[in-house]
Amino acid sequence: MQKEFTYPEPANLAADRLGEKMIVNIGPSHPATHGVLRMKLELDGDLITRADPIIGQLHRGQEKVAENLTYNQFIPFSDRLDYLAPMCNNIAYALCVEKIAGIEITERCKAIRVICCELSRIASHLVGLAAYGMDAGSWTVFMYCFTQREKLLTLFEQLTGARMTSSYARIGGLARDIPDGWLGNVNAFANQFLPALDEIDALITRNKIFVDRAAGIGVVSAEMAMQWGLTGANLRGSGVASDLRKDVPYLGYENYDFDIPIGVKGDCYDRWLVRIEEMRQSIRIVRQAIEKMPDGAVNVADPRICLPKKDKVLRDMEDLINNFVLTTQGPDIPEGEAYFEAENPKGALGFYVMSKGGGVPYRVKIRAPSFVSLAAMQELLPGHHMSDMAVILGSFDFVLGECDR
Repeated sequence: MQKEFTYPEPANLAADRLGEKMIVNIGPSHPATHGVLRMKLELDGDLITRADPIIGQLHRGQEKVAENLTYNQFIPFSDRLDYLAPMCNNIAYALCVEKIAGIEITERCKAIRVICCELSRIASHLVGLAAYGMDAGSWTVFMYCFTQREKLLTLFEQLTGARMTSSYARIGGLARDIPDGWLGNVNAFANQFLPALDEIDALITRNKIFVDRAAGIGVVSAEMAMQWGLTGANLRGSGVASDLRKDVPYLGYENYDFDIPIGVKGDCYDRWLVRIEEMRQSIRIVRQAIEKMPDGAVNVADPRICLPKKDKVLRDMEDLINNFVLTTQGPDIPEGEAYFEAENPKGALGFYVMSKGGGVPYRVKIRAPSFVSLAAMQELLPGHHMSDMAVILGSFDFVLGECDR
């Protein structure tokens, strides 16, 4: 006998559904979530009650790749970590290996590396702010930022031969010295960039729509930032004046005069302001590096570490053999281990490298700042509305290349 079904009254139906939650997947579609990131959200209406960032769509096993290549062969792979600031990754990895080997690079190499790191920081921040502005509804800011970034990529191409995947650093130095006239081009870029940055700043920083969407949203207290291990601009936006270039100086950063911008409230708006000011400070550092640029070699004079000059390889049998050994077996790094962190645009990029001697690392572990930033979304996003999620993600300026590594 078929059971008779009775429909509930509309009032009872509404009562039954009160508090009912829904699972929504955002992504993994680039650039909506700034890379192939899947955000699994639990919603009560449009209020986020739970957030699970899910990564893994880009995983390439970078650490195991590093353990099967010579030290210099891994440098092109490090380009693909934070692919918006490849030279910063190259240099951080080289500094870690040099720490194991006790290699003291030349003063000219240090100055050139500083310029590369700071120009890469500007290029990365420009992409981050462009995407962030577009997330908040400003297409114009995106175009302004990318116009300046294109000029930087042209400078990188002049220096390294590539616009993004530069592979410029080497253990003990650099792939090559700077070309004639390049420092003048960098100085010319700096002169026109600061007025352009002021224009970008004026265009959106006081815009009411942007302020309403960013101010008071995604607040990260100093305590929360440190508990989650946030670094870089995301930590400084919460009022913590922590910068590895000041706290643990490397590449001679202790000889440069620059300030550390910090936020007050730790919200999305503060993180925008911090990155804007960081670009001004980077230009300040670049100008000092140009003024102090030393003469001399860019590579250490150690045949076990650096390749001989090409003209010597073509004329001298000993240099030819040395070139062959370094290319096929890698630089001779003594047994030991080291951990090194660099102040990358996304935060503290750390490399742990263990050597058992020879030209191939035994173990490599990468501490990716974007991975840590994404983890904090579990605590940060709940309590916000669905429309706030894009602004919060944009304000953290992460990149999936180093999350999945």
